[in-house]
Amino acid sequence: MDSLRQRSSTVQEPPGAARAHRTPPPAWQPCTDPAPLLPDAEPLRVLGTAAAADADPALLLRLYAELVRGRRYNTQATALTKQGRLAVYPSTTGQEACEIAAATALEDRDWLFPSYRDTLAAVARGLDPVQALTLLRGDWHTGYDPHEHRIAPLCTPLATQLPHAVGLAHAARLKGDDVVALAMVGDGGTSEGDFHEALNFAAVWRAPVVFLVQNNGFAISVPLAKQTAAPSLAHKAVGYGMPGRLVDGNDAVAVHQVLTEAVARARRGGGPTLVEAVTYRIDAHTNADDATRYREAAEVEAWRAHDPVLLLERELTERGLLDEDGRRAAAEAAETMAADLRERMNADPVLDPMDLFAHVYAEQTAQLREQAAQLRAELEAEGEA
Repeated sequence: MDSLRQRSSTVQEPPGAARAHRTPPPAWQPCTDPAPLLPDAEPLRVLGTAAAADADPALLLRLYAELVRGRRYNTQATALTKQGRLAVYPSTTGQEACEIAAATALEDRDWLFPSYRDTLAAVARGLDPVQALTLLRGDWHTGYDPHEHRIAPLCTPLATQLPHAVGLAHAARLKGDDVVALAMVGDGGTSEGDFHEALNFAAVWRAPVVFLVQNNGFAISVPLAKQTAAPSLAHKAVGYGMPGRLVDGNDAVAVHQVLTEAVARARRGGGPTLVEAVTYRIDAHTNADDATRYREAAEVEAWRAHDPVLLLERELTERGLLDEDGRRAAAEAAETMAADLRERMNADPVLDPMDLFAHVYAEQTAQLREQAAQLRAELEAEGEA
């Protein structure tokens, strides 16, 4: 009994607290050495450094074209809200490097799990822009087939897509499928329980999943300092037993490099990675938000000088990879996309009220069948009147 009593008490003791007796392996002992999991002190940067010279010119030009297109997509979608064609739009202006890198770091067989702000990532992965905006227009819960492009439905509740990504990645590994899931979330989403549960499951199961946190400074009006006292969000990875990476979220090349490495690590069985991309939300939280109430204009202007499009454009120009003709071609391609989006979004959709009951369950419940019958009767009566 005395030995059991001694064992139960010493298990809870911190290091060095009990030296007078032999201590069993403590419950607090980490599973792995934490040192390799810690992020660097400063965000990784490529553009403007010596490392940029080693970047693939074809990749740089591809990222630039996507960034220009993404910026135009953001401005056009924002304009559609002012015209009443979109109910709401959470812009990613200033965050395009994260969005584009997330889409281009994945293989076709991989899955993207976006949040409501990540329509640009979905478009960059090949989704029709109109389909990407269907949810925000209020037409359907999801305006696309998730299996076609391997993009999970846009997630409006914060962070609930993260456990879904872990589940899919874990299931794929059990089946022997060579699939990686990349889940996107904002800094505000890291304050949700789903975030912590997803990281814990992913690390314990060594699931092939990459978590990309876009730290844009604010959870609506709440600055990061009021959400966490951690040195960085990337440091949170260590507590779950996975590597944390810190990257300049406005450096498209750096984000692409970090995500590509994390995806490759997950694919070869190395387990999950948490990537924090430090970026900034230039526009308001949504078109319904007044950002001037909680941040200064000077702060926004300071971040405009670190614009992801300009950073990459400067690098390409200095290396002689981009001239005025190249800039004009990228802008014209972006404008063509915007014109097509504008034209198709200006057409009133034909909606069937009975679609409310479609795709809710594989087999409708008795309650849904009753409600559908009631609505059908009301619509028929209205038509006769």
